[in-house]
Amino acid sequence: MEPLDPEDYEKPEPIEHGRLLFARECQFFWAAAKQGDLPPASLPEVAFAGRSNVGKSSLVNALTGRNTLARTSQTPGRTQQLNFFNLADRLTLVDLPGYGYAKVSKSKVKDWTDLVFSYLQGRVPLARLCVLIDSRHGLKESDLVLMKLLDRAAVTFQIVLTKADKMPAGALEKMKADILAESRSHVAAYPYVLATSSQTGMGVPLLRSFLGGLALPPA
Repeated sequence: MEPLDPEDYEKPEPIEHGRLLFARECQFFWAAAKQGDLPPASLPEVAFAGRSNVGKSSLVNALTGRNTLARTSQTPGRTQQLNFFNLADRLTLVDLPGYGYAKVSKSKVKDWTDLVFSYLQGRVPLARLCVLIDSRHGLKESDLVLMKLLDRAAVTFQIVLTKADKMPAGALEKMKADILAESRSHVAAYPYVLATSSQTGMGVPLLRSFLGGLALPPA
């Protein structure tokens, strides 16, 4: 698909394009626990980053319609490596370790941070980073630090709100507007804030539409 204006991804054709893509086979194929362990780059990559327990793995599962593709845990800080998933040989999904969780050793936090930031700053096929924000809590200092780093690294990022079903409609719209206003001060930010729920499927078809526009065309 050709790149579209943000509002165009809400139209039926790209929505259906995204649905068909994410209905295809998606398989885990690589885990990287340290710098130098990254897989060879062959497909465009979309990565998912966010504070610990924000719902990254749950969202990857919801996107692909699989309950156990990405491991989920109620324990913050459980994901300690970069997990790579091949979607129909057209797109790679990357589940990143959570950040901002303090109840682990400082050395462990540094290891995770170095690994993630090394990936973000040096991964040529990285087409977009989805920065996941818990809609109940909004932006935290660690999110702003990441957004500034992405500006410097020229990595395009899109803010995706999670757990939006937990928010009243009016409060959710205000949260989206406030975060969109903040994102406009970041040169690498994609100009669209999307609200999702892995539980109800809210916003999932639209996120598939956005990400489907980054995939390779069918063979």
